[in-house]
Amino acid sequence: MTQSERLLYLIKYLISENSELASIEVPARKTAKKRLLRSLMNIRPPKKISSEFLKIQDAYLQEECDAKGIVSLSGPASMQPMQPGIYLWQGDITRLSIDAIVNAANSAMLGCFIPCHGCIDNAIHSAAGVQLRLECSRIMENQQTEEPAGKAKLTKAYNLPCRYVLHTVGPIIHGKVARKDCELLSGCYRSCLELAAAHQLKSIAFCCISTGEFHFPNEKAAEIAIKTVQDYQNKHQNGIEVVFNVFKDQDYEIYKRLLK
Repeated sequence: MTQSERLLYLIKYLISENSELASIEVPARKTAKKRLLRSLMNIRPPKKISSEFLKIQDAYLQEECDAKGIVSLSGPASMQPMQPGIYLWQGDITRLSIDAIVNAANSAMLGCFIPCHGCIDNAIHSAAGVQLRLECSRIMENQQTEEPAGKAKLTKAYNLPCRYVLHTVGPIIHGKVARKDCELLSGCYRSCLELAAAHQLKSIAFCCISTGEFHFPNEKAAEIAIKTVQDYQNKHQNGIEVVFNVFKDQDYEIYKRLLK
């Protein structure tokens, strides 16, 4: 099965699941097809799916992952440490071959349901595949309550090049940043590190938690992130290496300045 055939199969399967989507026409252009597939995956609720779909989806997503290019901790010059055990890398977090990447989740912890939304939650779930939402759903069903801010959960990574995903809910800022907000954000980083250590993980990549849709000021968030990680590494000496993964130029400049 070619990649184009896989793409078409996945689209048709997801459309066939829901009678409300029956009127959707599959576009001719490949880029439009890819966008449609991602949209259909984004809106799909966590429900049972066929093993055939998963087999074809996994083959498709893994080939897409290889095409994007996988980046490892010991790879290019841009991944050289800024400080002992601390790296700074700008790019797509779903390309990182590392023990765990951190997802800035929401309290429902089921991923982003907005088609092709630009948040990291959407990007991670889209690249991992529908299994990630299914696992998150099982966790939340057992928990029977929304995920509180400042904590962390661990899942498999499925079709991502990393081994695991750490999901954490950051504080949402309305107006002025309060002391409690800072404590919760610090808790996100600390909880992820503690959970990584509990599973004997040795490398973790943090996104810029809460700075996007949750409106935490970028500079203050970076200061908290760096201090929390440094304090943890100094206290525990357990060899966990940390990548601060940024996407925007603004965040890269902030982290570069603060780490130097």
